[in-house]
Amino acid sequence: MKKVDTQKAPAAIGAYSQAIEIDGWIFTSGQIPLLADGTLSGESIEIQTHQVLRNVHEVLREAGADLCDVIKTTLFIQDMSQFATINQIYSEYFGHHAPARSCVEVSRLPKDVLIEMEVIAKVKK
Repeated sequence: MKKVDTQKAPAAIGAYSQAIEIDGWIFTSGQIPLLADGTLSGESIEIQTHQVLRNVHEVLREAGADLCDVIKTTLFIQDMSQFATINQIYSEYFGHHAPARSCVEVSRLPKDVLIEMEVIAKVKK
């Protein structure tokens, strides 16, 4: 088991890792829309969704994977009425590669952000 850590995404804000890689499988912790320096990327769902996906991408890159290696995503969003906007931006990053996905509306997220995303990926050997 290997801890994945990159300075190109925000550091963990608790007792957890950005991701763990084991036997080629990568399990990311929930990524929220913080810049690498820990500041909030912006207030809109558009800005926050782009930042979450960039953070996921950077964590995966550090583990030797890419978005095309993602098998499953889980989205936690504060307002389901923003789903169409989130989905459009999500599609820009995943294109025709459509990993399995769950999406749930939650009442509150860390630092009161609008979106959080975790993924499971498999490194190609």
